[in-house]
Amino acid sequence: MTAKRINSAKFCKLVSGVVMKCWLSGSVRQWFLLSLFGCLSIIAIKPVRAEIKSTLEKQEVQKQENLNPLLTRKIRQLSEVEHPNTSAIMLVQSPTPSNPPTVQGNIVPITGVQAKPTDKGVEVILETTQGEKLQITNRSADNNFIADIPNAQLRLPSGDSFTFRSQNPVEGITEITVTNLDANTIRVTVAGKVGLPVVELFDGDEGLVFVTPAATAMQPPQQPQQQQPASQTPPQTPSAQQDKPIELVVTGEQDGYRVPNAGVGTRTDTPLRDIPQSIQVIPQQVLRDQNVTNLVEVLRNVPGAGFNNTARSQFDSSVNLRGFNSGNNVLRDGLSENTGGTIFGFETAGIERIEVLKGPASVLYGQGGLGGSFNYVTKQPLSQPYYSLSATAGNFNFYRGAIDLSGPLNDSKTVLYRLNLAAQTTESFFDFFDAQRYFIAPTFTWQISDRTKLTIAAEYLDRPQSSDQGYGLPAIGTVLPNPNGKIPRNRYIGEPDSFENSYSIRVGYDLEHRFSQNWQLRNAFKFLQTDYKRQFYAGTTLAGDNQTLSRAFGDDDTNYRFFNSDTYVVGKFSTGSIRHQLVTGINLTRNENKLAGFGRRASSINLFNPVYGQPLGDVTFVFDESSSIDALGIYVQDQIALTENLKLLLGGRFDTFSQTDEDRLANTQTSQSGNAFSPRVGIVYQPIQPISLYASYSRSFTPTLGTSFEGNAFQPERGTQYEVGVKADLTDKLSATLALYDLTRSNVLTNDTRPGVPPDTYSIQVGEQKSRGVELTFEGEILPGWNIIAGYAYTDAKVTEDNTLPVGLRFRAVPANTFNLWTSYEFQRGSLQGFGAGVGLFFVGERPGDTLNTFELPSYLRTDAAIFYKRNRFRAALNFRNLFDVDYFETSLNRNRVFYGDPLTVQGTISFEL
Repeated sequence: MTAKRINSAKFCKLVSGVVMKCWLSGSVRQWFLLSLFGCLSIIAIKPVRAEIKSTLEKQEVQKQENLNPLLTRKIRQLSEVEHPNTSAIMLVQSPTPSNPPTVQGNIVPITGVQAKPTDKGVEVILETTQGEKLQITNRSADNNFIADIPNAQLRLPSGDSFTFRSQNPVEGITEITVTNLDANTIRVTVAGKVGLPVVELFDGDEGLVFVTPAATAMQPPQQPQQQQPASQTPPQTPSAQQDKPIELVVTGEQDGYRVPNAGVGTRTDTPLRDIPQSIQVIPQQVLRDQNVTNLVEVLRNVPGAGFNNTARSQFDSSVNLRGFNSGNNVLRDGLSENTGGTIFGFETAGIERIEVLKGPASVLYGQGGLGGSFNYVTKQPLSQPYYSLSATAGNFNFYRGAIDLSGPLNDSKTVLYRLNLAAQTTESFFDFFDAQRYFIAPTFTWQISDRTKLTIAAEYLDRPQSSDQGYGLPAIGTVLPNPNGKIPRNRYIGEPDSFENSYSIRVGYDLEHRFSQNWQLRNAFKFLQTDYKRQFYAGTTLAGDNQTLSRAFGDDDTNYRFFNSDTYVVGKFSTGSIRHQLVTGINLTRNENKLAGFGRRASSINLFNPVYGQPLGDVTFVFDESSSIDALGIYVQDQIALTENLKLLLGGRFDTFSQTDEDRLANTQTSQSGNAFSPRVGIVYQPIQPISLYASYSRSFTPTLGTSFEGNAFQPERGTQYEVGVKADLTDKLSATLALYDLTRSNVLTNDTRPGVPPDTYSIQVGEQKSRGVELTFEGEILPGWNIIAGYAYTDAKVTEDNTLPVGLRFRAVPANTFNLWTSYEFQRGSLQGFGAGVGLFFVGERPGDTLNTFELPSYLRTDAAIFYKRNRFRAALNFRNLFDVDYFETSLNRNRVFYGDPLTVQGTISFEL
């Protein structure tokens, strides 16, 4: 490296990126030089023999030196440097402004992080094309040197932020981290082992250089140890003269178990602590550590989540949040996939993380239920080559393989790609079930210019399998006693040739253009098609002998297509001292659904001595129908920072929609149109920086088709939520959220029982349902290597008004109490380094088994566990679900369809990254 004269323009203008090269030492007896610089203020580096002035003198010198020729003074080579007489501690503890510069939208994106071992230490490179706009402030705390860049954010080409971590890079330094502190600040932390680290600054050809002139930082290492993320370039091999290992760990999984920012709550990359609504993120590392491949297992980490179907069902969308079905509130990369409860195809191989927004979200995403929304953030192309292979095998003939490839397609790295592939096959603990899954997802990103980026993505998922509808046993003989004994858990009430096959295709693009640092335009489009065909048997009535179950046969074919175009602008501006972040846009959607099929009588089956292959009976019904919904939404949202610790969120959306339903057999068609306004108001107060107190009000709507006895069109169903809560950053890596909510679903259809109205013929919108509850979540890192994700929820969900159902009925399959805990620990050093283990406890309380609450599913506590080993780019893991093989019931639909949970399941995985 060649040291050069410090010229302010050259010093700030970093063409290829801001480069922090850290040759670091833990000795506080060596000397230290640091320069603070930025676009607004520049502190010149004094010669090392310069006298340390008083605080007032230094402030005056700083003012003068903004235009002082001393800016062009030469920084000498290491061999030319003389040690000063001044204390290193005095130099390190340069004063940090009590009121650091306020950032108003001039965010410099750091698009990549690299770690390069050299013969003198390790280089940590923050890649950016806007280095001239960076502002740096430093301070020290205990043994930590801390440098904050308050106008920058880590933003990979995938749009994700992440944490860089280098452990034990040189003697005397325990860790170097680079992370997003908040929405406006990157923090670089260097932790000394026994004292404050010594750092020296140079202006090299590549940018900023932090060095240590001590010989202790120049001892030869062995082969580097690295956990390679999707965003990280493999480090170069250190030179032969080093003898100390350089251990580089970069977590591309959003701070491990804690993700500080999310886009689902505001459509902007906002710190969770600034959003007045409960949001939980399930990051990539949790998905990997638990080795989950279906939505049911993922959402065990979300307190209060419930399931209407099993993990094997094609209907992934049958999920409850806060008591209400939220399966049709599915987002993918911030775009709605309103499936109306139809399958949408869930596959973890293409997902980076899952963001769960609790409560209504119509103000941002249009029609949908009020329980909450799921945003699947997909894996995006990376600027550095990345290749990953994994293979899993387990009991019940479970086999799975996955491939993840990414990198640039040209030398300038303006065209990137990512390709995810997965294949899976499995059986189950009950008879005749087998399922396959085939997945492919190519994605391409073209950085058209420094302001414009286009991403094109496609996805195909094929899921042939036996019919899960054929599973599900009567309550009598499972939950309730049966004089004939207990029905075998492996009993299948369908036929061996029953099936339910589906495939889904997604194609779309995302175009982003930045007019300036403060204004951005995004236009995104997505097309989704799902075809679903099945032949299944379902139990209908249990005979008086409590062993003969009558059955019905169904054969249907569903075709679903969804179009979504969303165009919106994000802008940052100020009105006096008040800062705004505005989001406004227009959303067009079209939903097409076709359903055709028939039902037949089927022979009964003896639950204790089944005979399969009996002939089918007569056709009982036939149907052939279609529907389409066109919707237009206009929305606006303003995130207002009244002060640094008081934030206001205001939003509103107006939707107009039209729906057409056709019965092809009857040759009839009905149409209906309507509109709805959805407001949202929230406030966040932060009495101290780690604590956020918030309150919010929000509404949602769902179209309701049909007319009343008087011929009036039904109004949309409405959802209204009041929520208050506390969000706390317990440490830099551990956060907690406590939320209390009151949720009301109104305009619910119920039978019209008024005098003069034919019975069981018309409906009236007088039904009401309520859900009140408390939720508590913990996510993050307790100590280095020790991670946790945990939560508790109390849900009181009941019918409050209805003409048919008794008031006070609890919602089916919604437990009052749920608790989840998953914690893992990985040894960070020593002979056990790389070894780790995890344990999970999942408690689900009693819940009604049917709509009329005629029986209850008992509570259960399931224990999961994992052990794993990581070395360099290799990882091996063994996962255990239901470790103690307890009998429990996952969910139920009615008295004749109760679903057992899985018994002990063991799966082993090996993976390798390049």
